[in-house]
Amino acid sequence: MGLRENAAAAAGRTLKTDDLLDEMDRGRAPEEYVPAPDPMADYEPGDDDPEMVPVHIAWLRVRKEVRAIAKREQYNGGGTRFNFRGVDTVVNTFGPVTLKHGLNIFPVGIEAEHRDTTTSKGNKMRECTATVSWMVMGPKGDTLPMLLKSRGEALDSADKGTAKAQSVALRVLLLTGGLTPTHDPDPDSTRVERGETPVRPAATYLDEICNPRTSAGRLRQIHHELGTTRQLGALVTNEVGDEEQIGAMVVRIGKERAAGGAE
Repeated sequence: MGLRENAAAAAGRTLKTDDLLDEMDRGRAPEEYVPAPDPMADYEPGDDDPEMVPVHIAWLRVRKEVRAIAKREQYNGGGTRFNFRGVDTVVNTFGPVTLKHGLNIFPVGIEAEHRDTTTSKGNKMRECTATVSWMVMGPKGDTLPMLLKSRGEALDSADKGTAKAQSVALRVLLLTGGLTPTHDPDPDSTRVERGETPVRPAATYLDEICNPRTSAGRLRQIHHELGTTRQLGALVTNEVGDEEQIGAMVVRIGKERAAGGAE
C-alpha cells in the first residue's frame, strides 16, 4: 500500500473517495467577489435629515451660513486688554450649522507637550501645547481627503490643561477652515499721516556751542545734527557779535578749544 492509500485509510476514507473529491474541486466554478452592502445605499433622507451631498459641498454650505463671528468677548487684566472670539462662541455658532448639513468633526489624533511654568505672581501652572488631527465626515459618510491639523495652547493649575488646549485647537480649526472673518474694521480702511519730527532751529544751538564746558564730542554731534537737517550754512550771530555760518562756527570753536587744551 502506498503513502496516498495509507493517508486515506488513516483518515477513514478510501482512495476512490479522495479521487471523487478532487474531481468535484476541478469542476467547481470559482466564486465571484461580492462587495459588502453599502449601508447608505437604500437610505432616504427624512424631513429633518441633511441632503446627501459630498463632504466638500456640505462644508461649503456651512461656510455660506457662518458669515462672520465678531470679537465680542473681552479680556481685561494685568494691564492688558483685548477682544477675542471664545471657544464656546465659535462652537455654538458652528455646531447647529454643521448638524444641519450633516457634518461630523472627530479628533483622531493628539500630540501633547507639557511643561511647568509660573505666573507673574509666582503661582505654579502647567502649560500644554496640543497638536490635534481632525477628520471631517460628510452626510454620506465620506471624508475630506486628508486629516486636518490645528494647534492649541493652554495653562491650568490642575489637570485641565490638555482639555483646554484641545478646545482651543478646535476653535482654530473652525475659524481657519471656515475662513471666518470678524467684520472688524479692515486695517487698510483707515490711514494715519505720520507727523514729521520738528526740526530744531540752528540758533538754538548757540548757547551750547559757546559754553566752554561743552565737550569736543558734543560739538561733533551738534555738527552732525546740523548736517542732517541741512543747516550747516545757516547764518547766526557768533560770540563776538559777527554773522557766521553755524557749521563753520562749530568747527572753529572746536579747533580753538583743542589748541588751548594742548598748550
